[in-house]
Order: sequence, then C-alpha cells, then structure tokens
Amino acid sequence: MPLFEYRCADCAAVTELLVRSGEPPQRPACESCGSRRTGRRLSRVRRGRTDADVAADSRGEGVDDPRLLGRWVESRFEEYGMEIPDSAREMIDAAREGELPGPVDDI
Repeated sequence: MPLFEYRCADCAAVTELLVRSGEPPQRPACESCGSRRTGRRLSRVRRGRTDADVAADSRGEGVDDPRLLGRWVESRFEEYGMEIPDSAREMIDAAREGELPGPVDDI
C-alpha cells in the first residue's frame, strides 16, 4: 500500500495519505487548513538499518551507534566474568532500541 504525500499551496503543510488501491485520490484536503489546493510531492524512500549494517559501518573509530555501545558493554562484562547489574541491563536494552543512555550514577 503506497503512502502519498501532498503539499498544500496555501499553508505549505504536508499531508500523508495511505492509499489502498492503485489510484490516489484527486487533490485530498490539507489536514492543516482544509484547503483542496494540494499537489503531490516526491517522497523519500527509507530503509531501516539492520545490526549487520551498523556493524559493517563501524570502523573502530569510536561508538557512534547506541546499538554498538550496548553490544560492547555486554562483551566487557562477559570478558571480565561479571554478571550484568539490572541497571546496566536496562541501559543496554535501551541502547539496542537506539536510545543513548544517560549518565551512570552507580552500577
């Protein structure tokens, strides 16, 4: 199902429209101001990055992706034969979701 984007000629807002059939509707109303003066906009194509993509992009110049940070922390705990504290596990899981951890108070 394609997702079409339309820009309003009156307020410049962008309206997204999920179309279930092959034919998009003619000039949908702007979600912002209600105007029918909308024109189809060229949409960007996005592809999610897998863990393999992230690892391939990493060149050992530091950790720029929080998913790599979580993996690195786990490997350090494993290397030293230590069990991962619950607070560290929460930060690692958040990093895997793409969220950078905050400052560490006490682990």
